Amino acid sequence: MLLTEEVLKANPEICTSMAPSLETRMNMSVVEIPKLGQEAALKAIKTWGRPVSDITHVIFATTGSVNMPGADLVLSKLLGLKPTVRRVMVYMGACNGGTTVVRIAKDLAENNKGARVLAVVAESTILGSVPPNEDDIDELHAASVTADGGVALIIGSDPEPNERPLYEIQWAGETILPNTEQAIIRRVTIAGLHGRFLKHLVSFATSLPKFLTEVREVVGGPSWDEMFLAMHTGGSGLLNAVEASLNLPKDKLQATRTALSEYGNLQGASSLFALNEIRLRSEELGSKTTGEGWDYGYVLAFGPGITLEALYLKSCPR
Repeated sequence: MLLTEEVLKANPEICTSMAPSLETRMNMSVVEIPKLGQEAALKAIKTWGRPVSDITHVIFATTGSVNMPGADLVLSKLLGLKPTVRRVMVYMGACNGGTTVVRIAKDLAENNKGARVLAVVAESTILGSVPPNEDDIDELHAASVTADGGVALIIGSDPEPNERPLYEIQWAGETILPNTEQAIIRRVTIAGLHGRFLKHLVSFATSLPKFLTEVREVVGGPSWDEMFLAMHTGGSGLLNAVEASLNLPKDKLQATRTALSEYGNLQGASSLFALNEIRLRSEELGSKTTGEGWDYGYVLAFGPGITLEALYLKSCPR
């Protein structure tokens, strides 16, 4: 956690409900968010095995900072990328930020021959962490499950012989659920990122079967109980609701539950943390594919809107 006890003691305004603290928070986040992204990117690049000069595009998503120049430019300099690298910055993508950067990266990779897109999500509680307030239980609950984390992927088309793909992105898309515009409201205020959440947000999980059925009509493939699933780690209540809505066996979301238990709700990064847990779980199980033995799978995320976003992936042989 970046908001350590030492930091909070040195900045008491962060610990006081509705006290002006935005400048203090932003001064920290504009430094720490790109550093989180850098740490994740360096690990991804090392695993990828090619030089950073081969990266042609950068997409950076965060809900933890808003500034100019953006975290995408700062990250590019930290990594020593070419000044001609093409950048996209996604601010306030919230809980579906991870699926959004993958969707954009897919389009860039498929429409720019030889492109290698560095997709990064870095999230922190610096901007949105609020002190306990029994009059604002929604904020308190949100703060109790969120955490800091960064994730990075290299995405491209037509892999070279020295590249080892983990997943193929077969389809990426989203839908806005009707009459849900006021379900999740977040605003940057003088006291940080504040907002409200409608009660019983987990009820929107009932929209999943219809959406995934529509996706299947487009891409084909097996039924969702014969696929791997990685979810945004919004909380155990959300995961329970998804299991019930899709009539899933209890172990289907085990990788996501592990990500929730180990890392918490990482907002935009969380669905990709869950996907990485599936990759690791595949190794532990000795599965034939990176999808716990399944050939296809979904990465799912709920975000403001309410936006329901999905990636349809094909797993690769291990």
